[in-house]
Amino acid sequence: MFRATLIAFSFVCASAAIAETRVPQSQAEISLGFAPVVKEASPAVVNIYAKIVRQGRSNPFFSDPFFQDFFGGGFAEPRPRVQNSLGSGVILSADGYVVSNYHVVGTATEIRVVTTDRREYSAQVVLGDKESDIAILRLEEAEDLPFLQLRDSDHVEVGELALAIGNPFGVGQTVSSGIISGLARTGAATGNARGYFIQTDAAINPGNSGGALIDVNGDLIGINTAILTRSGGSNGIGFAIPANLVAEFLRQAQQGNERFVSPWAGMAGQHMSADIAESLGLVIPMGVVISDLHPLSPLAEAGLRVGDVVTHVDGDEVNSPAEMKFRMSVAGVGGTSVVTRLRGDENAEVEVALIKAPDHPAAEETTLDEQTVMPGLTISRINPAVIARMGLALSQTGVVVVDAGRYGGRSGLRVGDVVNSINGAQIETPGDVVDALTNPGRRLTLDIVRGGRSVSLRFRL
Repeated sequence: MFRATLIAFSFVCASAAIAETRVPQSQAEISLGFAPVVKEASPAVVNIYAKIVRQGRSNPFFSDPFFQDFFGGGFAEPRPRVQNSLGSGVILSADGYVVSNYHVVGTATEIRVVTTDRREYSAQVVLGDKESDIAILRLEEAEDLPFLQLRDSDHVEVGELALAIGNPFGVGQTVSSGIISGLARTGAATGNARGYFIQTDAAINPGNSGGALIDVNGDLIGINTAILTRSGGSNGIGFAIPANLVAEFLRQAQQGNERFVSPWAGMAGQHMSADIAESLGLVIPMGVVISDLHPLSPLAEAGLRVGDVVTHVDGDEVNSPAEMKFRMSVAGVGGTSVVTRLRGDENAEVEVALIKAPDHPAAEETTLDEQTVMPGLTISRINPAVIARMGLALSQTGVVVVDAGRYGGRSGLRVGDVVNSINGAQIETPGDVVDALTNPGRRLTLDIVRGGRSVSLRFRL
């Protein structure tokens, strides 16, 4: 549905019912502008009001009995702060599946969705992914809703007309027009280097997040998610998440997945620079250079190795790790992809299995109890699934902090810290941590790796 023909730019041939691009033939056609497509598409774009409860920063003295007695129990824990988030969303199915940005609704405690005809629905996030910045909502007691068709975003071309529909600054639904100004943009400029976007110059402002980027037929090209700006307003460089990735999220949500599952490459790569291309004897710098491979990587199983250059996935050119991840995510888990690799002067196509990150050896996630000196500390054994979820280095082994807890946080531990040793004892499993933090003596030394750097935390108990 919502396949409208823009009269100002195309007409329907009566004999074949095929849209053909042409120059407007009359003042009447010119005056209509984008009105027909907006009229058809706008009812499927909704306003989203989300309530987010954030805990106030807790003072470490609040829970210390000594200071409570010293000050007569006058300490009070800071009250939680309620923040209201405003954004947009797009209805993807008649039974109430809606897509928006994770940063709009991902941590919300209450979500209210309002349609253009002022109907209101309560909604729940059924599938979200912070890294991709996509969240799928399900509206309660919704039926027969207008929705947008998803277009194959691989067929979008630079120079196409595009419309951005959303709720900027909370002023109400607004439409802005422009063109597709770039494809295959990575998100380094937006602070999300793992992202992969369609670029548009259609005006996108705060509140447009999660809104629709559509073509002149009213089909969904992408979900508006970010802008590049120094002033906070639109400078004509906006980014949208491609519709093909949205389609995979919708498919998994409708299957009942609670967490988005994307194929695991088990590799680290880098963009092909002119210097690297010259060192490899390439005339044109293109592709992704494999810099590291996990032993269980499906790429390694298929015969790829460090130093190989991946140039295509399923026939589509890839020029960054983010683009390669996008291509594999769109293909989905369970099948295979054909990866084109370059090794020296040899080009070869290899079939790579699209698998989930292996969850073995068992993660053995453990939360320490009151018998230890850091109750509430949650730790996990590092395996490929944990590496993928927490963004750890492929070569990392041992035990990682999943939640520092109250006492671990006071001690300086952070989520993502890898514990190498405690009081000189090597740590390999969560059980080793439990043993080391049960009656450790009067002094405690934790040797950890944080962001690739070795850090020692020393305490007197």
